[in-house]
Amino acid sequence: MANVKIEPSWHELLAGEFDKPYFDRLTAFVREQYMTRVVYPPAAHIFRAFNSCPADRLKVVIIGQDPYHNAGQANGLCFSVAAGTPFPPSLQNIFQEVCNDTGAPMPLSGELDRWAEQGVLMLNAVLTVQAHTPTSHAGKGWEEFTDAVVRTLAQRKSHVVYMLWGSYAQRKAAGIDPAKNCILTAPHPSPLSAYRGFFGCRHFSRANEYLVATGQQPIVW
Repeated sequence: MANVKIEPSWHELLAGEFDKPYFDRLTAFVREQYMTRVVYPPAAHIFRAFNSCPADRLKVVIIGQDPYHNAGQANGLCFSVAAGTPFPPSLQNIFQEVCNDTGAPMPLSGELDRWAEQGVLMLNAVLTVQAHTPTSHAGKGWEEFTDAVVRTLAQRKSHVVYMLWGSYAQRKAAGIDPAKNCILTAPHPSPLSAYRGFFGCRHFSRANEYLVATGQQPIVW
């Protein structure tokens, strides 16, 4: 990852991070893991969240924890799975809330490129994971990198909607000015917590109301 291939507008925003000592250590760790373990997502998709949603088109940020750790699921966008893959429980609950909130039909595909193309950054806090071992790549440097992503966005962009589901994502909100952005918080959509306030949060319609109010195109969820 030393010569990180990432969409140009993100490379401009984040260039300084790639030269820091922690990123060198992270690079060495991730390379070793891909060489010696089964790791998700496929290496070519590590930075897919950025490549699918250029910074200069960004409207909404959704933050997950780490990639799906079972085969055939993680594809580089948090909560997303490839077309034809059964919906994991959290994604099923997300779609259920979209349906209840906006009246949109349940989609046939869990592939969320359609959101990314409209300006939704679907960013996991940790961008890689060892197969069948959730949070196995936590504490290796990814959190420092994704903290820098959110911090840089907070400094450089305004009128962004941040959807922060669960305490892990909500910790990323430090430094985001709520007077200049829209910060929406709710419990995580996992089956363990969705009924404690994720269902009924209306984040998808509320995000669109804010986007329209700030002169931006709403998202077709």
